[in-house]
Amino acid sequence: MTEASILLFRACLALLAMPIYLLSFLGIWKPFCRKIFFPFFLEKFSAIHERKTKKQKQELFRNLPDFTSRSGELKLLEIGTGCGANFQFYPPGCKVTCTDINPHFQQGLLRSMNKNQHIHYERFLVAAGEDLHQVPSGSVDAVICTLVLCSVHSVNSTLKEVLRVLRPGGAFYFLEHVAADHSSWKYFWQQICYPTWKLVFDGCCLTREIWKNLEEANFSELKLQHISVALPWTPIQPHIIGYAVK
Repeated sequence: MTEASILLFRACLALLAMPIYLLSFLGIWKPFCRKIFFPFFLEKFSAIHERKTKKQKQELFRNLPDFTSRSGELKLLEIGTGCGANFQFYPPGCKVTCTDINPHFQQGLLRSMNKNQHIHYERFLVAAGEDLHQVPSGSVDAVICTLVLCSVHSVNSTLKEVLRVLRPGGAFYFLEHVAADHSSWKYFWQQICYPTWKLVFDGCCLTREIWKNLEEANFSELKLQHISVALPWTPIQPHIIGYAVK
């Protein structure tokens, strides 16, 4: 009965989103989404998400200076930088390399850079999380990834790249929305929304259990917490937050 209900509600949601499905079939939606819709949406959504998670992010990034290298420099690599929502939390003087698979976030990114001139921006790389070959192995002190692992093609491959580019003793910081408890109505809602949500929001997957990938990755230490972010009427309230040490 549950599976039948999920399929029925998925079909209803697909009917509501039929114009987008049609544009996708014609090959129009994906380029429009990546170039115009998603950068616009992400900047607006990031502002809302930021207000809801500001205290958690302040606490999360509080110990970033502890990972400063012996040279006195703190080199950060951010995967899926987007519009630069995390810049305000980085310690003064740190050096940041920004990466994103989508090169169309320039306007929002420049606004964030202008607001946060306490950090040094080294370069911007158009790169997927699974392929950071432009970044030398063991070259960064910390990797940051927030609301990105939901949409990478492979979480495990991305974590392997994270471990490669981190120096020994470096840290990986994360804040990601994840699957709800399987017995909950939230998970039922996530299953209904999954196909349409993934199409509309550039590959974002609602039901990934990313904490399992992190637990299975080759980190020496993992500090992870499950939290709920107050985003009413959305299927992305369950989150995980924390950091892992190489």
